[in-house]
Amino acid sequence: MTSPLSALSASHPLLDGRTSDSPLVRAARGDRPATPPVWFMRQAGRSLPEYRASRAGTEMLDACLTPDLAAEITLQPVRRHGVDAAVFFSDIVIPVLLAGVGVRIVAGRGPVLDEPIRTASDVLRLRPVEPEALAPITDAVSIVVRELGDTPLVGFGGAPYTLASYLIEGGPSKDQLRARAMMRTDPRTWATLLNWCADVTGAFLRAQVEAGASVVQLFDSWAGSLSRTDYQRRVAPHSRRAFDALRGFEVPKIHFGLGMGEMLDLLPPLGADVIGIDWRLPLDEANDRLGGRLPLQGNIDPAFLTGPWNLVEAHVRDVVARGAAAPAHIVNLGHGVPPETDPEVLTRIVELVHDL
Repeated sequence: MTSPLSALSASHPLLDGRTSDSPLVRAARGDRPATPPVWFMRQAGRSLPEYRASRAGTEMLDACLTPDLAAEITLQPVRRHGVDAAVFFSDIVIPVLLAGVGVRIVAGRGPVLDEPIRTASDVLRLRPVEPEALAPITDAVSIVVRELGDTPLVGFGGAPYTLASYLIEGGPSKDQLRARAMMRTDPRTWATLLNWCADVTGAFLRAQVEAGASVVQLFDSWAGSLSRTDYQRRVAPHSRRAFDALRGFEVPKIHFGLGMGEMLDLLPPLGADVIGIDWRLPLDEANDRLGGRLPLQGNIDPAFLTGPWNLVEAHVRDVVARGAAAPAHIVNLGHGVPPETDPEVLTRIVELVHDL
């Protein structure tokens, strides 16, 4: 049974009252709870000893597709740090894998494709992700949501450009030369590929929401490699298509991209309710560039996390003070948690933010 106002099930945490009044959801909708909510990108794993113990002997993508294990890893940072949200433990290439594309996670490098996608015929061979293939995702999300109670789960997906970059380059790339070359030399194949990426990410996001995620975030790790014009003409419409997969689902949406300070004004029309800001741009300046219209997320510099506590504390206080300029503020990092981070520092940051 669904609400007449939403495609969400009546038992969804946003509709049955579990998470609708949580600090994260309130902030994402433009409200200001008594203290700003805080969570960390890549908080599920990497720096946690319990994560390393849980994943011992299990490949990354296998862990993502084992519901009990993925759920356990998702919950670990909530138990340890007391953050205001869990973020689903998975990987942005999971929907690509579930659609039948051969991809592996190589330690120290990241996602690597067995056969990169570089021609029109390669793109035409791509198939959609079938609903039944997403069962491990919905099973894991359902387990997490039952355990979280009134703490919201953040679902996530990779933005089409970032997915396309991995597909074309065959793995991580600093400059995305092959991807940008296809964009310019074969725009029709490029558009077809990015539509496919938008659709598999959209299906991935939708599966998480239907299973109980209360917020979603679209990650665009490589968009900062683009010119403003290329992003606006050749990429932004596909990010909007990914968000459009959630049309009718009244869930707050966050858009985070690295190196997009000069393109922030292009993001609001794409469908997000919150704009994530990386560490490069102060939040009060980001708010000015966005015309004070949207809540912001961010933007603690991860480089501070290994420094002495007095520097960390001063930086966090400054971030929160600058975030007060925005309509609402979700405290987060300006990128992910570095694996060498002492987990105690993250716990102290959460306590500090909640005490401010």
